[in-house]
Amino acid sequence: MRGHFREKGIDQAQKVARFCEAHDMQLSLILTSPLRRAHETAKPMAAALRAELMIVPWLASGMHPEAALEELRAYRSQTSVMLVGHEPDFSQLAAHLLGLPTNNAIHVRKGSLTLLELDVFRAGAATLQFSLPCKLM
Repeated sequence: MRGHFREKGIDQAQKVARFCEAHDMQLSLILTSPLRRAHETAKPMAAALRAELMIVPWLASGMHPEAALEELRAYRSQTSVMLVGHEPDFSQLAAHLLGLPTNNAIHVRKGSLTLLELDVFRAGAATLQFSLPCKLM
């Protein structure tokens, strides 16, 4: 069964990459969790989108939104950064960036593409542009 989930993750990553290409989404950097499934998901996207891929330990499962926001400050000179990691971490991070008191009002699905714009690196400063599950791409 483990191989099935791995194949599904790679298929979803390729689908997301094709969607990004088709909609001319330019990425300067993809940051990925060091955990194997996330890294294996990020590799085909980085190749297809010709983006630099960097493994960062803070994206490992159990990431705290405040710590992630602090780590993201180091990449503020990048025009567009994609994060590849885990749930419920991303829903918690999205809620934090959007200024929501909890992540009950937002759920970032596995294999989805969520775009948050952030000009100022602080909680509540992000704008949600979209969140698309893989099945709609």
